[in-house]
Amino acid sequence: MSAKRGGMHTNLIDGPDEDCSSPEVRYSGKARSSDHQDSLSTTAFSESHMQKGCANVTALTEELQSVKREKSELEKERTQLKNKIAALEATPPPQTTLLPTKSPCPEEWKHFNGSCYYVSEFRRSWSDSQSYCKRQGGHLAIILTAEEQTFIWNLLPRGYWNAYWFGISDQKVEDDWYWVDGTKLVGGFWEDGEPNNHINEDCGYMIKTDVLSRVAIKSWYDAPCYMSLPWICEKLVSS
Repeated sequence: MSAKRGGMHTNLIDGPDEDCSSPEVRYSGKARSSDHQDSLSTTAFSESHMQKGCANVTALTEELQSVKREKSELEKERTQLKNKIAALEATPPPQTTLLPTKSPCPEEWKHFNGSCYYVSEFRRSWSDSQSYCKRQGGHLAIILTAEEQTFIWNLLPRGYWNAYWFGISDQKVEDDWYWVDGTKLVGGFWEDGEPNNHINEDCGYMIKTDVLSRVAIKSWYDAPCYMSLPWICEKLVSS
């Protein structure tokens, strides 16, 4: 009885043997299993997060490389453009040679409104001057408008009394002035008081002097036809 009690006492002190099927053991096992699953879940989450991070890094790296390539290409294009600009700036512009406009008139003749005009430097009588002009295919100048008169007058050099024959005379009938082509003068650009037939003055000439107040439209005079003066010829462009 005492032994039994002693044995029972011993069992009470040492406690019952552990059993995996006991509630305490089963709970402890479940706790360990849950911790392991949590650890596995954490590991899987970390691996997934790491994989996503690596994918993001790879994408960013590729994007960075693409940007670097674009930058390199742009810098290359910029360098090429700078070289082209430098080459253009260093190259002198092409020299443009303007070809002189070919005159429809012979050399030393001046063109105006379909006619060519020649101002002689030599001196002859009025009739000899007309003969010279005819040999050139023209005649002493016939002046019909103020524009034509001004053009011819501007061809003349200034001087003390630079006088030039042109194609008008009243040799047939005094004070009936006719052009060399047979047409009668209408109007004209006479100086005040001209023509005056002072000494059998039957041929017309124009003057240009050093006096700047003189004008083209008042520059005609009459003089003896035998006087030796320079002259003005006229002929059509097609002549």
